Amino acid sequence: MKLTIIIVSYNVRYYLQQCLDSIEKAVQYIDAEVCVIDNHSKDDTVAYIRQHYPYVKVIASMHNNGFAKANNIAIRQTDSEYVLLLNPDTVVGENALKECVDFMDSHIDAGGVGVKMLRIDGSSALESRRGLPTPMTSFYKMSGLCEKFPNSHRFGKYYMGYLPWNKVGQIEVISGAFMMLRRTALNKSGLLDEDFFMYGEDIDLSYRLLKNGYTNWYVPAKILHYKGESTQKSSFKYVHVFYEAMLIFFKKHYGHLSVWLNLPIKTAIYVKASIALVGMMSANVKKAMGLSSFKKQTTPDYLFIGRPEMISYCRQLAAKNGLAARYVVGDSVSLPGGHLHLKNEINATKQTYIVYHVGSYSYEQLLDIFDRQPQANILMGFYHDKENIIITDREIIG
Repeated sequence: MKLTIIIVSYNVRYYLQQCLDSIEKAVQYIDAEVCVIDNHSKDDTVAYIRQHYPYVKVIASMHNNGFAKANNIAIRQTDSEYVLLLNPDTVVGENALKECVDFMDSHIDAGGVGVKMLRIDGSSALESRRGLPTPMTSFYKMSGLCEKFPNSHRFGKYYMGYLPWNKVGQIEVISGAFMMLRRTALNKSGLLDEDFFMYGEDIDLSYRLLKNGYTNWYVPAKILHYKGESTQKSSFKYVHVFYEAMLIFFKKHYGHLSVWLNLPIKTAIYVKASIALVGMMSANVKKAMGLSSFKKQTTPDYLFIGRPEMISYCRQLAAKNGLAARYVVGDSVSLPGGHLHLKNEINATKQTYIVYHVGSYSYEQLLDIFDRQPQANILMGFYHDKENIIITDREIIG
């Protein structure tokens, strides 16, 4: 077996379904298997996947084991040459997996590879290329110098902003959202550290690959990453887990440093966590007092693009759910540039979801369209006729 794709799932059935649909097209010419390990979801994920995706190996955990432990369970049950750790809230371009496998085949020193992850508006996710969070790199990140000088080799090292987006490049940290690993490198470096429940384990593993003599790489193959559909990033639990992971990593790899370096970094982590918690508490208090209700709530527009039969179904869904919508008949042949050719159909000042029919365009084509001209208020959406549902980053409409 050439490649095993491992997806850890927790209460994200529809996003997982979309992810599996994209994978099915991406592995067409690869000797690959797919393994979903479910962390005790309550949304009928296990039964649904077993019924509709019989080729997928499903491991149904009786507890929420977290990201690291769940992946390790699946890794131990497989023996392929390469292992891909993939988030369920991703959409994979048809060429992405083959590009990565071909790269790994031709670079025997590569321990792992990551890809160009797009946000929902088509912009490139900074975490696609990262440097190790050494004490100084972490300081530049937390002090704001990284954000102010993103292209600096010194201050911008955390996100390696000096690397070109459209070229292969050597990086230090591969994101756990899409992390293709050489099994021999994994065997030598060790599996994911289960002290990390969620967050930080990808940084730790990337560092261990480097320490064992391997190189980590960025390949500009495209995927969409919704970034966090399986987590509530505004919750107290998220803040606790995230900053605890940062402390675990620092203590594990830099705990030997002198107190003059050790204390400031720990203090900075605690301060950042405290600021996040205070901001969250303030928002919750305002909400409880009804103060947040004075802010005008805006609803997005929807522009549906697809073949006539898709447009007919989407008209019904829009009417049923009270959506402000427009409709354009088109596909990859008649409208290859998609919404980029429909400026008059889009309100430039309002948030708009461009909902594409996945049968009218390939995932690769849609990712290319959004990557070509990212706009903060123009967001990606998908219509799946198999389930007659619309999937966006904020809702499932059916």
